[in-house]
Amino acid sequence: QVQLVESGGGLVHPGGSLRLSCAASRSIFNIYTMGWYRQAPGKQRDLVASITGGGTINYVDSVKGRFTISRDPAKNTLFLQMNSLKPEDTAVYLCSMRPSRTDVKTYWGQGTQVTVSS
Repeated sequence: QVQLVESGGGLVHPGGSLRLSCAASRSIFNIYTMGWYRQAPGKQRDLVASITGGGTINYVDSVKGRFTISRDPAKNTLFLQMNSLKPEDTAVYLCSMRPSRTDVKTYWGQGTQVTVSS
């Protein structure tokens, strides 16, 4: 079993920045893929950014140029740097990990709330 614990959310004004962290209970070396998702009230959970074990990164169009996903394997931690935040970025942000390419099993954190409001 893998545990993922997110932190770094909070309330920020439009245009502000936050850095989210996701601490994993196991090594993230050679993980097939990890990602950040977000879910706003009454809406589906959507992928925000992902990074593969080989370092391939993808972003949803709405965050390109504003968000940066990164990882520190030495600390088993995934990050999401969020700049130029907008009210529409308000959501619960969740970390995910799919360890294996051949197994669809995916682990999820509990999420951290991000609220962008003036």
